[in-house]
Amino acid sequence: MTSSRAVPVTLAEIARLAGVGRAAVSNWRRRHESFPQRIGGTDVSPQFSLTEIEAWLRDNNKLRNAAGRDWLWPQFEALGSRDETGLAIAAAGRLMSGTRAEGGVPDDLPGLSARARELVAKAWDLGQREGAAETFEFLLGRWLDANVRQISTTPEPLAALMADLALRVRARPESEDGRVLAVLDPACGTGHLLAAAGAIGSPVVLAGCDSDPVLAALADARLALLPQPAGTDVTAHAEVGDSLRADPLAAIRADLVLCNPPFNERDWGYEELATDARWAHGMPPRTEPELAWVQHCLARLRPGGTAVVLLPPAVATRRAGRRIRGSLLRMGLLRAVVALPAGSAPPHSVSLQLWVLRMPAADETSPGSGELLLIDGASRFPRASTRESMPDWDALGAFVRSAITEGGATGGSGTAVGGKTGSAQRVLPECVAAVPVIDLLDDEVDLTPGRHIIPGASGEGPRLADSWSEFGQLVADLGGTGGRLATLDLSDDETGAQPTTTVGELARAGALMLRSGQQPADGTICEGQPDDSGVSLLTIPDLLLDGEPRTWLSTTDAEAAGAVIVEPGDVVVAGVARAFSAWVHQGRPMALGPQLHALRAHPDQLDAWFLAGSLRAPANARQAGTHASSSSRVDVRKLQVRQIPLAEQQQFSEAFKQVAAFEKLVARLSLLGAGLVRDLSDELAAGRLSGKA
Repeated sequence: MTSSRAVPVTLAEIARLAGVGRAAVSNWRRRHESFPQRIGGTDVSPQFSLTEIEAWLRDNNKLRNAAGRDWLWPQFEALGSRDETGLAIAAAGRLMSGTRAEGGVPDDLPGLSARARELVAKAWDLGQREGAAETFEFLLGRWLDANVRQISTTPEPLAALMADLALRVRARPESEDGRVLAVLDPACGTGHLLAAAGAIGSPVVLAGCDSDPVLAALADARLALLPQPAGTDVTAHAEVGDSLRADPLAAIRADLVLCNPPFNERDWGYEELATDARWAHGMPPRTEPELAWVQHCLARLRPGGTAVVLLPPAVATRRAGRRIRGSLLRMGLLRAVVALPAGSAPPHSVSLQLWVLRMPAADETSPGSGELLLIDGASRFPRASTRESMPDWDALGAFVRSAITEGGATGGSGTAVGGKTGSAQRVLPECVAAVPVIDLLDDEVDLTPGRHIIPGASGEGPRLADSWSEFGQLVADLGGTGGRLATLDLSDDETGAQPTTTVGELARAGALMLRSGQQPADGTICEGQPDDSGVSLLTIPDLLLDGEPRTWLSTTDAEAAGAVIVEPGDVVVAGVARAFSAWVHQGRPMALGPQLHALRAHPDQLDAWFLAGSLRAPANARQAGTHASSSSRVDVRKLQVRQIPLAEQQQFSEAFKQVAAFEKLVARLSLLGAGLVRDLSDELAAGRLSGKA
């Protein structure tokens, strides 16, 4: 009998533990009668006892290092509670940091069950053999992956960029006198930003705070395990507390403040903080919690200190916050706004912004520079597809650093950062502008970089040339494909003379397999592009926009939910009138959402391209639809297909392929043509193209 404390593992996890592919594990299960029986899950996504799997792998000489990290994580995950698992990992990290290494693992750890304490001891022992920092980072990474829907983190490349910008813009006195830099993160989460600051190569004191006790404990353990670069000294700690309501780090005056605050939180303390001294630029409206965080960061800076804050783009334009934005500009505190490409950090669907703020140094006579540096990284590095969730960080980082330097926003010895001296001679990179503050202080005080940057001539010529080249190639391809389709003859046969069948009848006859997509469970959907352990999730809203999936599921969640995964060669049908279509799927496997259907044709009876082309006919959808409204459902089982031999199907298949290619060419030509119209209009209006046509 299986123990009630059995640790469940899926087929995918067994494959990872054994160092083989998932198909190999499925083969073992099918071929070996001794393979353990499932203890949970479903027939589609079974779960097995970790102990029984370990014994079976050992008995069959298929066991990889059973004391490694991959074997440890399922035991942590089996604790069940997000908080207890996180606290156990944090406790293991603190122990592995060396603070209690000589005394070993204590018998009692506050807030942890006996099982959790056993796992802490295992993690501590593993850390002694395989590296403390590596073991902790592995467990933390798996915990974050398991809770990715509830916890937003700052990607490491973005955290490194924010720390570097803060250091560059800070006003540096003639002599630092060996003073240790103080770095603060008032909403530290698990400590990504502070960890990046710990790698800047200077002696630093890192201080973080978070209202979630689990995140604060994890951040504290992470900071305790930071490497000490040669010749530097890193001191770090994280506290539990609400920085806005009751800041436990209120006494700190920092040189650098890095912050990725929570977005759109209405319950941030609006009523109880109405008279707070931090609101030097105005009481933040209830709907503007991000501006409360901005003013909090400024209040914690010492003279000459810099804050870099990651914010949603609406903060730069919402009418409710214009008075505070105007005050920040007039006082010269806001030095730069950087628009990041969509996908730089959660939420991946929007172009987030970095606000770079600096308190005037003690010897600065001017309260500000008179200009705001606007850097439009979103336009400089546009996302070619919604599948792309991460930018080219090397190129983006080099662009932003260059813009900060050439735009005059780097700190110096008692100088006014970004001053006007020599501004007329400055040649700024493309998509960068130094805008006079007076030009921004209008009724809206809109600080969105893209609204104030006029595309320059640099790079427009080659881009237009490339667009025209592609346009010409598309026209040629369109002509070739259209010419081939134009040769198709209209048959004289009666349309009703050929017998038809339905998808439902084909499914019953075994000619195809029909599966319908479903809505994933709450909390399992991730935004952006999937990593190696996930699959894209296609939904009807995606089809209505541009056909590109915007979300994904982890393989574990997809298996647990029995998600419908389409493979290359499967036919996908959208069963909603306003988005009705059918096509042969190509590319990576993909999960289907509700009202999407997967048809896998038997290759000896049906040609996939013939099937897809037949199903997508508008007349077919009209016959199978409910006709109630544009959102009415199309009954896929009632869609009709002509009954013709396979050889004849394959002849029609080639024509259907040509129609699909023709459709893609028309869509791409329309999109490119619209872009050319916009670019030509901009260049002609700016006088950068000759008016002679």
